[in-house]
Amino acid sequence: MIAGGQTSPGSRHSVRRAAIAIAITLSLLWVLFPLYWAAITSFKSRADFFGNSWLPFVSFRPTLGSWRQLFARSDLAESMLNSIVIAGAAATLAVLLGVPAAYGIARCAFPHRWRVGMVLFFVALRVFPPVLLVTPYLLLTHQFGLRDTTTGLALVNATLNLPLAVIIMSGAFLDVPRALEEAAWVDGATRFGGFVRIGLPLVAPAVTASWLLCLAFSWNESMFANALSFSEARSMPVLVISSGGGSGVNFGAASTRTLAVILLPMAVALAAQRYIVRGLSLGALKG
Repeated sequence: MIAGGQTSPGSRHSVRRAAIAIAITLSLLWVLFPLYWAAITSFKSRADFFGNSWLPFVSFRPTLGSWRQLFARSDLAESMLNSIVIAGAAATLAVLLGVPAAYGIARCAFPHRWRVGMVLFFVALRVFPPVLLVTPYLLLTHQFGLRDTTTGLALVNATLNLPLAVIIMSGAFLDVPRALEEAAWVDGATRFGGFVRIGLPLVAPAVTASWLLCLAFSWNESMFANALSFSEARSMPVLVISSGGGSGVNFGAASTRTLAVILLPMAVALAAQRYIVRGLSLGALKG
């Protein structure tokens, strides 16, 4: 304390640091507690699902019964492979279509209000309620013979995630100075050559971030996967949904399947987190 009852700058700084530490701790507890609940539930027996048991070996005896049942399922490997194919193909297609669209928004000589309008259009597509598209996609996939196929679900997920890729990469292309490409044109490069040799390498982190985010959203998509697949194209989210039945939710199956679903995207996100951060920062708005 200093004269006049005022708090010293050092004390205010300590209070601020303590408040930040408390906020971070509470945020981590909020985010990680569902994972902890799923993890301990996956090792519980049916008798312990509804009990007040939170600590393994203290309040309940762990068992591997739910995990044995998961790996004994004949459709586990097929569902995992379907998810990998659907998510990977959807993310790749969304990025392949999104790169030229984003480059066109950033580089073509549109009036400023047109450019803003196009970006807002893609934002509107992104926030559009997807449940309204279930019936149209049901009819389209049936018409073209794509129901219950990984190809159909990959196309649907690519369409849903294309606006996200365009939004991220258009901001990244706008951050790249046009003069760099114009210098390449002066040296004899075509517009396409300048795009491939100058523009695309500079926004590679944003392309990677877009692909990873589209992969994550496609991997987690369950509504269209449940509506458009029956047996041949069942993905991991559909496998999680099927853990509920007429007799209630099988919490052991739900927890093991949930952990199996999030394992791969978590590993990918941890391995590529620097590319995600760098890629998203390229399109950040400047004040």
